[in-house]
Amino acid sequence: MSLKSINQDDLRNHNLSVVLDTMLRSVEPLSRAELAKATGLTKATMSLLIPMLIAGKAVREGSPASLPAQGRPSTPLSISGGRFCGIGLQINTDGFGFTAVDISGEIVAEEWISETMTQRDPEDIFGRLDELVRQGEAVIAERGMAIVGSGLALPGLVTEDLRLLTAHNLGWQQLDLRRFDVISRLDPHPDNEANMAALAQIPGYATQRRQQGIVGPADSFIYISTDIGIGGAVVHEGRVEHGDHGFAGELGHISVALDGPVCRCGRRGCLESYAGRRALVESAGVSDEGASKQGGDIEELLDRWNAGEEQALRAVDTAVEAMSSGMASVINILDVSTVILGGIWGRFGQALAQRIEKRINPQILGYPEVSAHVQISDINTRPALLGAAEVGLRRFHDDPLSFLAEVDA
Repeated sequence: MSLKSINQDDLRNHNLSVVLDTMLRSVEPLSRAELAKATGLTKATMSLLIPMLIAGKAVREGSPASLPAQGRPSTPLSISGGRFCGIGLQINTDGFGFTAVDISGEIVAEEWISETMTQRDPEDIFGRLDELVRQGEAVIAERGMAIVGSGLALPGLVTEDLRLLTAHNLGWQQLDLRRFDVISRLDPHPDNEANMAALAQIPGYATQRRQQGIVGPADSFIYISTDIGIGGAVVHEGRVEHGDHGFAGELGHISVALDGPVCRCGRRGCLESYAGRRALVESAGVSDEGASKQGGDIEELLDRWNAGEEQALRAVDTAVEAMSSGMASVINILDVSTVILGGIWGRFGQALAQRIEKRINPQILGYPEVSAHVQISDINTRPALLGAAEVGLRRFHDDPLSFLAEVDA
């Protein structure tokens, strides 16, 4: 193949990706003319790209609009589901499972096993996860769909070459993930669960945007994932900032008190030691019986807090103070003014988020000219799992020509 043809293929691939991203980020279907205007591509180029996407079953045509006074009626184009999907895998402190999502946003197959995961044998967990995923793959095959990629969300430090360095709250460290069949078979892109959950907040990242979200597709924000541990992700203009080693955003291990309790990471006064699930329920005096039930500890804490029980109120207020201090430090360092709270803290509602916001703002450099906004995530069910599936789907959006060629073949 000549250099000229390679460059033409690269250009066509880039243009297809631009068209797909534009369609995904739009709430409404777009005509060819509207797509040309939005992307900056010529109508002639659009007339070549759209038939490829339609033939590849990634885009479908709707019914033409009513005939205008002049010219031809426009035909709306929208993302078509049922052909390409991504698989998300997750192992978390409360269980493990997978989801398969197609580009329209439809859940094709999904399974989650709720279990307490502390000090579990990774061989057993990854083996059982493999069994679940194989069942899902059978469903996907029956529907005639193609798996374009997969993502893996873990609650710890994980490298691009599939090594889990440490996951304190699982009790795992120094795991070569490639030794597990499900990982070697699917070759997922790995990342910390907070980063994956943050991607799920971005409308149109890899699935059809259906409504206005908390943030826009190219917005910057800080996502805070809260469970036993506290994770975080920094999103700049629609992209997660990973840092030099891929570990950026470990907000749970910001020290908010130099004389505070020793954290599981070995440092003193970490945010996680005040505002993580384990710390919250212990300081609120939640019973061992309640804590032993799956999710029962938080339910009991919420009941006590809503009832105005003094110990629960004091525990949450201390955690709010710690969370506000940690958030203010991050906002001052990064100059990002939107914070999205996910996980167990989302269960306390927007009123608590507003309390945190009021405590943060006086601590922000430049206030009141600059102020922070704290929102509760509108994705309530396993956002990291959804984000992992969308990471898999991005393989199609980043290299559509390869997958469209497979359909044509």
